[in-house]
Amino acid sequence: MARTLTLKGPGLVQRLLGRASWQDYYQMTKPNVVMLLLLTALVGMCVATQGWLPWQPVVFGLLGIGLVSGAAAVLNHVVDRKIDEQMARTHHRPLPRGVIEAHRALAFAAMLAVIGSAMLWLLVNPLTAVLTLFGLVGYAGVYTMYLKRATPQNIVIGGLAGAIPPLLGWTAVTGQIDGYPLLLVMIIFTWTPPHFWALAIHRRNDYARVNVPMLPVTHGIEFTKTAVLLYTLLLFVVGLIPFLAGMNGWLYAIGASGLNLAFIYYAVRLKFGDEQVWAMKTFRFSIVHLMLLFIVILVDHFIA
Repeated sequence: MARTLTLKGPGLVQRLLGRASWQDYYQMTKPNVVMLLLLTALVGMCVATQGWLPWQPVVFGLLGIGLVSGAAAVLNHVVDRKIDEQMARTHHRPLPRGVIEAHRALAFAAMLAVIGSAMLWLLVNPLTAVLTLFGLVGYAGVYTMYLKRATPQNIVIGGLAGAIPPLLGWTAVTGQIDGYPLLLVMIIFTWTPPHFWALAIHRRNDYARVNVPMLPVTHGIEFTKTAVLLYTLLLFVVGLIPFLAGMNGWLYAIGASGLNLAFIYYAVRLKFGDEQVWAMKTFRFSIVHLMLLFIVILVDHFIA
């Protein structure tokens, strides 16, 4: 009997997964992106309190936000599977490779969304659950299904969905919306266009091939370079607001200014240099920039 059960177990798992491995499903959740989102959510939790963080909203808040964010990423894979087949950056994803069928990916996304939303509603608070669900709809629905294919300003408008994790972290701990986490949302919202446009410059031909109206396709690479530079200048100004508003102190002001000046440096090199070299360098630095910026916010908060 024991041998029979042993044989049936893997068969059931394989039927659920199909031809894919668990790593393929994990890849669809865009784990690197989700981890960066969770860092910003954790910072939102920390700046919401002056003392020790309550363990329940932190643990279940991060788990719930992570699961729903992963669900949004999977839905993005499903909606974009046809264009992903034609792009060098994405053709290796599980859906274009055919190792995961669309209906299995949708079922996986639904499972993640339901579990994550229920966890947030029951173990954190309804406000955080609703806002997180709005983020899923904004990214997977409004941005991926409509804005991405409708306007070159897609990432500007749709970037708001990816900017809300600090607000989610704040509401998970406090149960209410306040002005301070909105400043953090504003930082990510301003950071998103130069971050993504740098990648879009590098992958312009891919986007043109699949008729996605990214800014380098519709307005040209030189225009996009200028837009990247202008947004990094705007980010420098926006980055000072938490200090001017009294949310953070001098350590943050110095650290944020240094990081934002470094981002401007990359944008200047991109503007006046070879985009084949500096587009990806700028894109990669932007990821490090945001991660370090929120670590600076965290350190400044606890020192203060």
